[in-house]
Amino acid sequence: MARTKEFDPDAALQSALELFWRRGYEATSMADLVEALGIGRASIYATFGNKHELYLKALERYATHQNPRLLDELSQPGPALPAVRALLRRFGTEASTGEDRLNGCFTTNTAAELGPHDESAARRVERSWEHLETLLHSALVRARAQGELPEGRDPLTLARMLLVVMQGLRVVGKASKDPARVRDAVEQALALLD
Repeated sequence: MARTKEFDPDAALQSALELFWRRGYEATSMADLVEALGIGRASIYATFGNKHELYLKALERYATHQNPRLLDELSQPGPALPAVRALLRRFGTEASTGEDRLNGCFTTNTAAELGPHDESAARRVERSWEHLETLLHSALVRARAQGELPEGRDPLTLARMLLVVMQGLRVVGKASKDPARVRDAVEQALALLD
């Protein structure tokens, strides 16, 4: 008879996500995971695989929870440009204020730490960025069709620029003690939408 799990795998995965997000992949040991998840090493391996597989599952969970929020923010009926502006400002605020700014974005952190040498992680980061770019592009196409964006502005190029700016905000926000640096970058990016 198979043994039943004596822990909640969903809660354990959330705990792993939070630990990896706070500390990064390399700085998180299996001993750290055992302590944070409150389960034995064998249970971690049996449920999630090795540390790398657990990390990738945590990254997928992060994307799964972030993507619906982004979709909701950028696909509201009515004018589209205010939603794009609000999203960029939200990213700027999150990147420049409070203790959470030190965590940054889990996807951006993964790109910086693992992206150059971990193909599996890089693919997941790319998927996440493609999703955000597509959402931004769609919103900007709507904005141009509704007369909010000048005809000469290319929605795809603008979406790509905003994606890069948003990811950069997260990186700079983690290390900079000057929130004006991030706020000024946001306002300059927003000016390009006029």
